[in-house]
Amino acid sequence: MRILFVVFMVIILSGCFGRRKAGRQVAGPGASENVFTATDANSSKQKLVVRWANGLIGKVASVNTAARFVVLNFPIGRLPAIEQRLSVYRGGLKVGEVKVTGPQYDDNVVADLLTGESEIGDQVRDK
Repeated sequence: MRILFVVFMVIILSGCFGRRKAGRQVAGPGASENVFTATDANSSKQKLVVRWANGLIGKVASVNTAARFVVLNFPIGRLPAIEQRLSVYRGGLKVGEVKVTGPQYDDNVVADLLTGESEIGDQVRDK
């Protein structure tokens, strides 16, 4: 029983101490950016930059193609401003642009479709 406990502790401790120096955190230029420098042998001169997306991201909930407007759904507390222009993306590619016109109800807001097209489920992001 003691041997199993010792083997278990060796496995746990080797996992905890084995990868500590894989990368170190360096203060980024902005409060929302973290920059990690890689100390791996393959990427000794390259820096890996990780940026957290603080932008406004929503989804297209409904589309009226005849009247060229969409209903957008955003996380609670993160609604766009009236007259704000947003880009519409499908599969990572920009397919259109909308302008928020209102009205707003809960976490939904109406926007006019300025250029391109939109379908239900498309992602909407600020520029």
